Amino acid sequence: MLIWFVILYIIVSVAIGLYAATKVKNSQDYVVAGHHLPLPFIVATVFATWFGSETVLGIPAKFLNEGLKGVIADPFGSSMCLVLVGLFFARPLYRMNLLTIGDFYRARYNRAVELATSICIVISYLGWVSAQITALGLVFSVLTNGAIEPWQGMVIGTAIVLLYTLAGGMFSVAFTDLFQMCVILLGMIYIATVVSGVAGGAGVVIAHAANASKFEFWPALAPRDVIAFIAAWITMGFGSIPQQDVFQRVSAAKDEQTAGRGSVIGGCIYFCFAFIPMFLAYSATLIDPNLVAKHIDADSQYILPNLILTHTPFFAQVIFFGALLAAIMSCSSATLLAPSVTFAENVLKPFLPKLADWQFLRVLRFVVLLFALAVLSFALTSGSTIYGMVESAYKVTLVAAFTPLAFGLYWKRATTQGAACAVVLGLATWMVLEIGYPAGLLPPQFAGWLASIFGMVAGSLAPQWYGGGHHRLHTEAA
Repeated sequence: MLIWFVILYIIVSVAIGLYAATKVKNSQDYVVAGHHLPLPFIVATVFATWFGSETVLGIPAKFLNEGLKGVIADPFGSSMCLVLVGLFFARPLYRMNLLTIGDFYRARYNRAVELATSICIVISYLGWVSAQITALGLVFSVLTNGAIEPWQGMVIGTAIVLLYTLAGGMFSVAFTDLFQMCVILLGMIYIATVVSGVAGGAGVVIAHAANASKFEFWPALAPRDVIAFIAAWITMGFGSIPQQDVFQRVSAAKDEQTAGRGSVIGGCIYFCFAFIPMFLAYSATLIDPNLVAKHIDADSQYILPNLILTHTPFFAQVIFFGALLAAIMSCSSATLLAPSVTFAENVLKPFLPKLADWQFLRVLRFVVLLFALAVLSFALTSGSTIYGMVESAYKVTLVAAFTPLAFGLYWKRATTQGAACAVVLGLATWMVLEIGYPAGLLPPQFAGWLASIFGMVAGSLAPQWYGGGHHRLHTEAA
């Protein structure tokens, strides 16, 4: 019966996505929903895109092993990202009326910077989307008690998400996100109430976690620990700002005020609700210690779904897996669309200048299909955890794309030469340390970020040998 309810939920989600697809008339509708979405849709897309598999499965598993110290990147860094976008990036980017975040680098600098940063942005999504596909495989396997292998679940999940994402683009993402956000919020509150009762009350669970030192947050006052803490925070806090999925939510809003407010509100809601799965997973240590002992070392991502299956009533199981699928599917569709759009617009399109809009729309859908296949292949062969996939995804954009974006918006003297130096030095420093000194005092992505800032400042202030002057477009937010 549980499986049939899950199938029914999937059918409803796909139907909503296909209905939204009828609103797509051109490529702008497909990419940014025609710049027409009101505040509730923006809040829903921001929240639902980020409340994915890592929030329900990855973060709780990390929390069980390491406590709050292990989840600095997400939800703390990721929530900070959404708030920063709403306060400092949404409005100036919205005014530029761009189709993708990659378009900013072309308008502010040049084609070479656009190409380099866009490729980095696309690559960064491999880990994030693969995490969602991996989670879909896990869910289908748990629901069928192993009758469906995880790899088969990945294939099935990819096909489902691909169906409505191919058809409706951002319109489908927005409409399904609004529906799925309601399922997630109501479902998580209800499940927390049920599990809390089984565990003896929320106070008992929280007190037990506190006694187990799970709420220790701040690092020890030693250079290595402090730097690692900051690096974990900014990897997602800064590294996820120059991302197409964030930009699409900003650009899909009906006006710049809606874009800014939607991102801040969505980020705050995400931060609050991200702690519910942690509470649920930790409750397992009181309800079923044997379950925790069985999975904590092998694969702690299985603890929460198995807890729900074995210790909650049937209705609670339906609600939980409905909310879990809502989280994963909403995140999957958004993160599948975003890199595909970036690749089509900023990598392919300049080589196909004579495309009509309807032809470009076909190209967009074809790229979505190809990226889905690439992500599925990556997910099937990767041995990383869901949380690890997501956290690693933002390292490349932190070192290559964040500095040119932030300085391009807020520093008048930023030049094309400075941006090029930032990209080259950031990537080179990060890759050298990642390969040769991954456990050094400076985490590789942190060192790469510092190198990119140095490259931007030094390259912009030095005599201009590349890029033709200071800048091509005034975009300061002042």
